[in-house]
Amino acid sequence: MEQWLAHIAPFLSNNDIFTPATLAQYWDGLVNTVQLVFISLLIGIVLAVPLAIGRASGRVWISGPIWLFTYVFRGTPLLIQLYLAYYGFAFIPGVQESWFAFFINNPLYPALLSFTLNTGAYTTEIFYGAIRATPMGELEAARAYGMSMFTAYRRIVLPSAFRRALPAYGNEVIFMLHASAIASVVTITDLTGAAYYVYARFYSPFPAFIFVACVYMVLSFAIQGGFRLLEKRMLRHLKPS
Repeated sequence: MEQWLAHIAPFLSNNDIFTPATLAQYWDGLVNTVQLVFISLLIGIVLAVPLAIGRASGRVWISGPIWLFTYVFRGTPLLIQLYLAYYGFAFIPGVQESWFAFFINNPLYPALLSFTLNTGAYTTEIFYGAIRATPMGELEAARAYGMSMFTAYRRIVLPSAFRRALPAYGNEVIFMLHASAIASVVTITDLTGAAYYVYARFYSPFPAFIFVACVYMVLSFAIQGGFRLLEKRMLRHLKPS
């Protein structure tokens, strides 16, 4: 990063806002945003797959709590969840004296927790709908081959559900990227936080925030293109020959 800034420094010598220092701030914000979104999505999808299977199990004592989890986190704003994770845990008696204080005093971990649970709830419902849409003929064929329920899910249901869930999950990834802009309210220097820094320093909101908006657009375009390529690859068998 320092070498790249050294190369472009001569072109920025007459610029008051986009200096090597502010571009470095934007770069740090970009790295923090990508890391936060990527880790949240990774943990969220790992949680969502077994939760979606449990949600589709038909047993109320399993599907009921999972439904309640998805209902709560899909029914409340992500900003409120972030505030509760960052400010709320600190008021629980005994937390500040426990080992858990390390996590609540670092804003990254409450943000990661709230983002993970939120995307986990949405992804659970996405995969649950995809599992429920599995044609009965595929399950009957699996039973006819003597597959156990575990084998049928591993070889038939989940691969088929994943292909159907791709378009909706792509939207969820872009939504989480855009929603990550609220991480700056708990002092995390993400892209939006970097824009606030530039705005507070130069009192020029339009260049600061328009630049960040363009960065978000580029990231969204890249994510959308990646999912389109993945959909073409995984759904090419549906195209007429």
